[in-house]
Amino acid sequence: MVYTSILSERALKELREAWEWYEDKLPGLGDRFKEAIFNKIEQIEVTPFKGVQRTNLYRESIVEVFPYLIIYRVETKKKEIFVHSIFHTRRNPRKKYGS
Repeated sequence: MVYTSILSERALKELREAWEWYEDKLPGLGDRFKEAIFNKIEQIEVTPFKGVQRTNLYRESIVEVFPYLIIYRVETKKKEIFVHSIFHTRRNPRKKYGS
């Protein structure tokens, strides 16, 4: 069964900021970034347990082409994927799971 996704406020902010940064570098690159993120989220919806379990709550899935991780938790009873963060891999890893 396919899950549905919910993006946290943090994830939405990170997505918007990264999109803006990539668009400033090259028009259209932000859209390619956003498409890569949503393609990865769609893959997670189909196979939510494929991501690497890093904590009791969160899993991580690498985004192809761009240096980002999707950090999420699986809400089995609700059939939901809660996307906690769209995390740039060069950021301090201690900030992955904080608010």
